[in-house]
Amino acid sequence: MSEPVLVLDQIEKTYNRGKANAVPVLRGASVTLQPGEVVALVAPSGAGKSTLLHIAGLLDTADAGEVRIAGQGASALSDRRRTAIRRDRVGFVYQFHHLLPEFTALENIVLPQLANGASRADAEAQARDLLARVGLTGRADHRPAALSGGEQQRVAFCRALANRPALLLADEPTGNLDPATSDTVFAAMMELVQETGLAALIATHNPDLAARMDRTVRLDNGVLV
Repeated sequence: MSEPVLVLDQIEKTYNRGKANAVPVLRGASVTLQPGEVVALVAPSGAGKSTLLHIAGLLDTADAGEVRIAGQGASALSDRRRTAIRRDRVGFVYQFHHLLPEFTALENIVLPQLANGASRADAEAQARDLLARVGLTGRADHRPAALSGGEQQRVAFCRALANRPALLLADEPTGNLDPATSDTVFAAMMELVQETGLAALIATHNPDLAARMDRTVRLDNGVLV
């Protein structure tokens, strides 16, 4: 079997709101994702899904446990090395697209590539290819305000994949869309993920979307089951 893309091993996280108000969120959460695997993460609101995703993507640190991305342990690394791994190996998508309003769809996908050292020509070619894969070739020069909610979220997926990450983390990526648009966006996302062969951990409240993924893990009292 190939090397896992993501390993979360006995992750613990407690939020301290004063000595008498410590709130344990993760109590030894563990999961492993293989290349090409799409895993649904489900839990009630407030159970710690976003915290888990932030720790997996090296945006937050765990109190205990280990995070390994593409075989590299990250928990004890410096902030600089963690930032480099996050930039090179991880793509993020959130419930709200967070596109830069002053830039076109194409430019929103080009910018992270330029920041990562790509040439303008290569970045634009990659951006146009991604937009074509999600059916937005004709919308490349439109700014976010001129795009529908579903189109904006498809651009956000393209931006997340622009630097060819090994791991995609998505936090309720269709939660702000109506059911029909949600289905369209999810189908486009699944096609992109399957074509690129990356691993994806996708938090969702939608049981129909969760059922279309390879498997589901549930966050239950701070543990993944």
